[in-house]
Amino acid sequence: MASESSHETYYVPEQSKFPFFASIGLFLTVFGLGGVLNDISAGASVTGSTWTALIGFTILSFILFQWFATTIRENHAGLNSAQLKRSYVWGMGWFIFSEVMFFAAFFGALFYVRQLSVPWLGGEGDKGSAGEFLWPQFQAAWPLLVNPDPSAYPNPHEGLNVTSWSPAFFAGYLPFWNTVILITSSVTLHFAHVALKAENRKRLIQWMSVTVGLGVIFLGLQALEYVEAYGHYGITLDSGIYGSTFFLLTGFHGFHVTLGTFMLTVMLIRCIKGHFKPNDHFGFEAAAWYWHFVDVVWVGLFIFVYCL
Repeated sequence: MASESSHETYYVPEQSKFPFFASIGLFLTVFGLGGVLNDISAGASVTGSTWTALIGFTILSFILFQWFATTIRENHAGLNSAQLKRSYVWGMGWFIFSEVMFFAAFFGALFYVRQLSVPWLGGEGDKGSAGEFLWPQFQAAWPLLVNPDPSAYPNPHEGLNVTSWSPAFFAGYLPFWNTVILITSSVTLHFAHVALKAENRKRLIQWMSVTVGLGVIFLGLQALEYVEAYGHYGITLDSGIYGSTFFLLTGFHGFHVTLGTFMLTVMLIRCIKGHFKPNDHFGFEAAAWYWHFVDVVWVGLFIFVYCL
Protein backbone atom coordinates (compact mmCIF):
# COMPACT_ATOMS: atom_id res chain seq x y z
CA MET A 1 0.00 0.00 0.00
CA ALA A 2 1.38 3.40 -0.94
CA SER A 3 2.16 5.70 1.93
CA GLU A 4 0.38 9.04 2.33
CA SER A 5 3.55 10.90 1.41
CA SER A 6 3.51 9.29 -2.05
CA HIS A 7 0.40 11.21 -3.06
CA GLU A 8 0.81 14.42 -5.00
CA THR A 9 0.11 17.61 -3.07
CA TYR A 10 -2.94 19.35 -4.54
CA TYR A 11 -3.34 23.07 -3.94
CA VAL A 12 -6.91 24.11 -3.10
CA PRO A 13 -7.42 27.89 -3.37
CA GLU A 14 -9.31 29.61 -0.60
CA GLN A 15 -12.92 30.70 -1.13
CA SER A 16 -13.29 33.57 -3.57
CA LYS A 17 -15.96 36.11 -4.53
CA PHE A 18 -14.66 36.31 -8.09
CA PRO A 19 -17.21 33.84 -9.58
CA PHE A 20 -20.14 35.72 -8.02
CA PHE A 21 -19.14 39.17 -9.28
CA ALA A 22 -18.08 37.77 -12.67
CA SER A 23 -21.60 36.31 -13.04
CA ILE A 24 -23.12 39.72 -12.32
CA GLY A 25 -20.88 41.38 -14.88
CA LEU A 26 -21.64 38.74 -17.50
CA PHE A 27 -25.40 39.03 -16.88
CA LEU A 28 -25.39 42.82 -17.25
CA THR A 29 -23.28 42.57 -20.42
CA VAL A 30 -25.57 40.05 -22.13
CA PHE A 31 -28.74 41.79 -20.88
CA GLY A 32 -27.50 45.15 -22.16
CA LEU A 33 -26.44 43.79 -25.55
CA GLY A 34 -29.82 42.09 -25.95
CA GLY A 35 -31.50 45.41 -25.24
CA VAL A 36 -29.29 47.17 -27.78
CA LEU A 37 -30.24 44.72 -30.54
CA ASN A 38 -33.94 44.94 -29.70
CA ASP A 39 -33.82 48.74 -29.58
CA ILE A 40 -32.10 48.86 -32.96
CA SER A 41 -34.82 46.66 -34.45
CA ALA A 42 -37.55 48.86 -32.91
CA GLY A 43 -35.86 52.09 -33.95
CA ALA A 44 -35.62 53.26 -30.34
CA SER A 45 -32.76 54.87 -28.43
CA VAL A 46 -30.03 52.50 -27.32
CA THR A 47 -28.53 54.74 -24.64
CA GLY A 48 -29.82 52.88 -21.57
CA SER A 49 -29.03 49.42 -22.92
CA THR A 50 -25.59 50.56 -24.06
CA TRP A 51 -24.70 51.84 -20.60
CA THR A 52 -25.93 48.59 -19.05
CA ALA A 53 -23.73 46.56 -21.39
CA LEU A 54 -20.71 48.83 -20.78
CA ILE A 55 -21.09 48.66 -17.00
CA GLY A 56 -21.40 44.89 -17.13
CA PHE A 57 -18.40 44.54 -19.41
CA THR A 58 -16.33 46.81 -17.15
CA ILE A 59 -17.21 44.73 -14.09
CA LEU A 60 -16.47 41.48 -15.92
CA SER A 61 -13.14 42.77 -17.25
CA PHE A 62 -11.99 43.99 -13.83
CA ILE A 63 -12.94 40.71 -12.12
CA LEU A 64 -11.25 38.59 -14.79
CA PHE A 65 -8.10 40.71 -14.53
CA GLN A 66 -7.94 40.22 -10.77
CA TRP A 67 -8.81 36.53 -11.08
CA PHE A 68 -6.11 35.73 -13.63
CA ALA A 69 -3.58 37.87 -11.74
CA THR A 70 -4.25 35.76 -8.64
CA THR A 71 -3.81 32.55 -10.64
CA ILE A 72 -0.48 33.82 -12.04
CA ARG A 73 0.78 34.69 -8.56
CA GLU A 74 -0.17 31.24 -7.31
CA ASN A 75 1.74 29.60 -10.16
CA HIS A 76 4.84 31.73 -9.56
CA ALA A 77 4.67 30.78 -5.89
CA GLY A 78 4.88 27.11 -6.88
CA LEU A 79 1.42 26.29 -5.54
CA ASN A 80 0.06 24.76 -8.76
CA SER A 81 0.61 21.03 -8.88
CA ALA A 82 0.78 18.94 -12.05
CA GLN A 83 -2.77 17.75 -11.41
CA LEU A 84 -4.07 21.32 -11.16
CA LYS A 85 -2.27 22.24 -14.37
CA ARG A 86 -3.95 19.30 -16.09
CA SER A 87 -7.28 20.67 -14.94
CA TYR A 88 -6.39 23.98 -16.65
CA VAL A 89 -5.70 22.11 -19.88
CA TRP A 90 -9.05 20.29 -19.72
CA GLY A 91 -10.84 23.51 -18.81
CA MET A 92 -9.45 25.35 -21.83
CA GLY A 93 -10.18 22.36 -24.04
CA TRP A 94 -13.84 22.26 -23.02
CA PHE A 95 -14.11 26.04 -23.39
CA ILE A 96 -12.88 25.87 -26.99
CA PHE A 97 -15.26 22.95 -27.62
CA SER A 98 -18.16 25.11 -26.40
CA GLU A 99 -17.02 27.82 -28.82
CA VAL A 100 -16.99 25.27 -31.64
CA MET A 101 -20.61 24.41 -30.84
CA PHE A 102 -21.46 28.12 -30.65
CA PHE A 103 -20.27 28.78 -34.19
CA ALA A 104 -21.65 25.45 -35.41
CA ALA A 105 -25.13 26.73 -34.51
CA PHE A 106 -24.68 29.85 -36.65
CA PHE A 107 -23.15 27.95 -39.55
CA GLY A 108 -26.05 25.51 -39.25
CA ALA A 109 -28.52 28.39 -39.45
CA LEU A 110 -26.76 29.69 -42.57
CA PHE A 111 -26.90 26.24 -44.18
CA TYR A 112 -30.58 25.79 -43.29
CA VAL A 113 -31.54 29.16 -44.75
CA ARG A 114 -29.56 28.82 -47.97
CA GLN A 115 -30.18 25.17 -48.75
CA LEU A 116 -33.70 24.67 -47.39
CA SER A 117 -35.66 27.81 -46.47
CA VAL A 118 -34.91 29.93 -49.54
CA PRO A 119 -35.68 27.11 -52.03
CA TRP A 120 -38.92 26.41 -50.15
CA LEU A 121 -39.88 30.08 -50.42
CA GLY A 122 -39.25 29.80 -54.14
CA GLY A 123 -41.74 26.94 -54.43
CA GLU A 124 -39.37 23.97 -54.43
CA GLY A 125 -40.17 20.71 -52.67
CA ASP A 126 -43.19 19.61 -50.69
CA LYS A 127 -42.86 22.58 -48.36
CA GLY A 128 -42.58 25.12 -51.18
CA SER A 129 -44.85 28.14 -50.81
CA ALA A 130 -44.84 28.96 -54.55
CA GLY A 131 -44.34 32.60 -53.61
CA GLU A 132 -47.90 33.02 -52.32
CA PHE A 133 -46.79 34.78 -49.13
CA LEU A 134 -44.01 36.88 -50.66
CA TRP A 135 -43.69 40.16 -52.54
CA PRO A 136 -44.08 40.35 -56.33
CA GLN A 137 -41.09 39.48 -58.49
CA PHE A 138 -39.56 37.47 -55.63
CA GLN A 139 -36.65 35.28 -56.70
CA ALA A 140 -35.30 32.49 -54.55
CA ALA A 141 -31.66 33.48 -54.97
CA TRP A 142 -28.87 34.11 -52.51
CA PRO A 143 -28.18 36.67 -51.12
CA LEU A 144 -31.76 37.27 -50.05
CA LEU A 145 -32.30 40.93 -49.15
CA VAL A 146 -35.41 42.93 -48.32
CA ASN A 147 -36.47 44.66 -51.58
CA PRO A 148 -33.02 44.17 -53.11
CA ASP A 149 -31.95 46.68 -55.73
CA PRO A 150 -29.31 45.08 -57.99
CA SER A 151 -28.38 48.50 -59.39
CA ALA A 152 -27.04 49.47 -55.96
CA TYR A 153 -24.18 47.02 -56.29
CA PRO A 154 -21.13 47.20 -58.55
CA ASN A 155 -20.56 44.87 -61.46
CA PRO A 156 -20.33 41.50 -59.67
CA HIS A 157 -17.58 40.13 -61.91
CA GLU A 158 -15.53 43.27 -62.41
CA GLY A 159 -12.06 42.40 -61.14
CA LEU A 160 -13.34 39.36 -59.23
CA ASN A 161 -12.49 35.83 -60.26
CA VAL A 162 -15.51 34.16 -58.68
CA THR A 163 -18.22 31.91 -60.06
CA SER A 164 -20.97 33.36 -57.86
CA TRP A 165 -21.15 36.77 -56.31
CA SER A 166 -22.19 38.00 -52.92
CA PRO A 167 -22.58 41.63 -51.78
CA ALA A 168 -20.05 40.78 -49.09
CA PHE A 169 -17.46 41.55 -51.77
CA PHE A 170 -18.62 45.18 -51.80
CA ALA A 171 -15.44 46.20 -49.96
CA GLY A 172 -13.17 44.91 -52.71
CA TYR A 173 -10.63 42.39 -51.44
CA LEU A 174 -10.95 43.19 -47.73
CA PRO A 175 -12.22 39.69 -46.81
CA PHE A 176 -9.39 38.11 -48.80
CA TRP A 177 -6.72 40.28 -47.19
CA ASN A 178 -8.17 39.62 -43.75
CA THR A 179 -7.88 35.90 -44.47
CA VAL A 180 -4.23 36.34 -45.40
CA ILE A 181 -3.65 38.40 -42.26
CA LEU A 182 -5.18 35.83 -39.89
CA ILE A 183 -3.42 32.86 -41.46
CA THR A 184 -0.14 34.78 -41.29
CA SER A 185 -0.79 35.60 -37.63
CA SER A 186 -1.12 31.89 -36.84
CA VAL A 187 2.27 31.31 -38.45
CA THR A 188 3.93 34.15 -36.52
CA LEU A 189 2.37 32.90 -33.29
CA HIS A 190 3.81 29.44 -33.98
CA PHE A 191 7.24 31.01 -34.49
CA ALA A 192 6.84 32.80 -31.16
CA HIS A 193 6.02 29.48 -29.48
CA VAL A 194 9.10 27.88 -31.01
CA ALA A 195 11.22 30.79 -29.76
CA LEU A 196 9.77 30.39 -26.26
CA LYS A 197 10.68 26.70 -26.16
CA ALA A 198 14.17 27.58 -27.41
CA GLU A 199 14.48 30.26 -24.68
CA ASN A 200 15.08 32.91 -27.34
CA ARG A 201 13.39 35.82 -25.55
CA LYS A 202 14.22 38.41 -28.20
CA ARG A 203 12.65 36.40 -31.01
CA LEU A 204 9.70 35.54 -28.76
CA ILE A 205 8.89 39.21 -28.15
CA GLN A 206 9.40 40.10 -31.82
CA TRP A 207 7.06 37.42 -33.15
CA MET A 208 4.45 38.12 -30.47
CA SER A 209 4.52 41.83 -31.36
CA VAL A 210 3.95 41.00 -35.02
CA THR A 211 1.06 38.68 -34.13
CA VAL A 212 -0.67 41.32 -32.00
CA GLY A 213 -0.16 43.90 -34.75
CA LEU A 214 -1.78 41.60 -37.32
CA GLY A 215 -4.77 41.13 -35.03
CA VAL A 216 -5.22 44.90 -34.73
CA ILE A 217 -4.96 45.30 -38.52
CA PHE A 218 -7.64 42.64 -39.02
CA LEU A 219 -10.04 44.46 -36.70
CA GLY A 220 -9.38 47.75 -38.48
CA LEU A 221 -10.14 46.25 -41.89
CA GLN A 222 -13.30 44.60 -40.60
CA ALA A 223 -14.49 47.92 -39.17
CA LEU A 224 -13.88 49.47 -42.60
CA GLU A 225 -15.88 46.66 -44.19
CA TYR A 226 -18.81 47.36 -41.86
CA VAL A 227 -18.70 51.07 -42.68
CA GLU A 228 -18.93 50.16 -46.37
CA ALA A 229 -21.83 47.77 -45.70
CA TYR A 230 -23.92 50.22 -43.69
CA GLY A 231 -22.97 53.48 -45.37
CA HIS A 232 -22.79 52.57 -49.05
CA TYR A 233 -24.69 49.35 -49.68
CA GLY A 234 -27.50 49.31 -47.14
CA ILE A 235 -26.61 45.88 -45.79
CA THR A 236 -27.73 45.95 -42.15
CA LEU A 237 -29.22 43.63 -39.55
CA ASP A 238 -32.65 44.71 -40.86
CA SER A 239 -31.94 44.11 -44.56
CA GLY A 240 -33.17 40.53 -44.55
CA ILE A 241 -31.83 37.10 -43.66
CA TYR A 242 -28.60 37.75 -45.55
CA GLY A 243 -27.81 40.78 -43.40
CA SER A 244 -28.73 38.94 -40.22
CA THR A 245 -26.57 35.89 -40.89
CA PHE A 246 -23.71 37.99 -42.28
CA PHE A 247 -23.43 40.32 -39.30
CA LEU A 248 -24.08 37.66 -36.67
CA LEU A 249 -21.37 35.37 -38.02
CA THR A 250 -18.78 38.02 -38.83
CA GLY A 251 -19.69 40.15 -35.81
CA PHE A 252 -19.33 37.37 -33.26
CA HIS A 253 -16.11 36.33 -34.95
CA GLY A 254 -14.87 39.92 -34.74
CA PHE A 255 -15.66 39.89 -31.02
CA HIS A 256 -13.62 36.70 -30.64
CA VAL A 257 -10.72 38.28 -32.55
CA THR A 258 -10.93 41.28 -30.22
CA LEU A 259 -10.81 39.00 -27.20
CA GLY A 260 -7.98 36.96 -28.74
CA THR A 261 -5.97 40.09 -29.54
CA PHE A 262 -6.37 41.23 -25.94
CA MET A 263 -5.24 37.81 -24.69
CA LEU A 264 -2.19 37.88 -26.92
CA THR A 265 -1.39 41.42 -25.77
CA VAL A 266 -1.41 40.20 -22.17
CA MET A 267 0.82 37.29 -23.19
CA LEU A 268 3.19 39.74 -24.88
CA ILE A 269 3.43 41.76 -21.68
CA ARG A 270 4.11 38.59 -19.72
CA CYS A 271 6.78 37.59 -22.26
CA ILE A 272 8.47 40.95 -21.77
CA LYS A 273 8.38 40.40 -18.00
CA GLY A 274 9.88 36.92 -18.42
CA HIS A 275 7.00 34.98 -16.91
CA PHE A 276 7.23 31.92 -19.13
CA LYS A 277 9.60 28.98 -19.12
CA PRO A 278 10.06 26.29 -21.78
CA ASN A 279 8.41 23.71 -19.51
CA ASP A 280 5.85 26.00 -17.85
CA HIS A 281 3.88 28.30 -20.16
CA PHE A 282 0.32 27.04 -20.32
CA GLY A 283 -1.06 30.59 -20.25
CA PHE A 284 0.74 31.22 -23.52
CA GLU A 285 -0.42 27.91 -25.00
CA ALA A 286 -4.05 28.53 -24.01
CA ALA A 287 -4.03 31.91 -25.77
CA ALA A 288 -2.40 30.29 -28.80
CA TRP A 289 -5.04 27.54 -28.94
CA TYR A 290 -7.77 30.15 -28.83
CA TRP A 291 -6.15 32.21 -31.59
CA HIS A 292 -5.70 29.22 -33.89
CA PHE A 293 -9.35 28.30 -33.31
CA VAL A 294 -10.45 31.83 -34.25
CA ASP A 295 -8.35 31.60 -37.43
CA VAL A 296 -9.95 28.29 -38.45
CA VAL A 297 -13.42 29.78 -37.92
CA TRP A 298 -12.54 32.71 -40.19
CA VAL A 299 -11.42 30.35 -42.96
CA GLY A 300 -14.86 28.73 -42.73
CA LEU A 301 -16.50 32.16 -42.83
CA PHE A 302 -14.49 33.21 -45.86
CA ILE A 303 -15.51 30.09 -47.77
CA PHE A 304 -19.20 29.81 -46.82
CA VAL A 305 -20.15 33.47 -46.30
CA TYR A 306 -17.98 35.34 -48.82
CA CYS A 307 -17.18 32.88 -51.59
CA LEU A 308 -20.06 30.40 -51.96
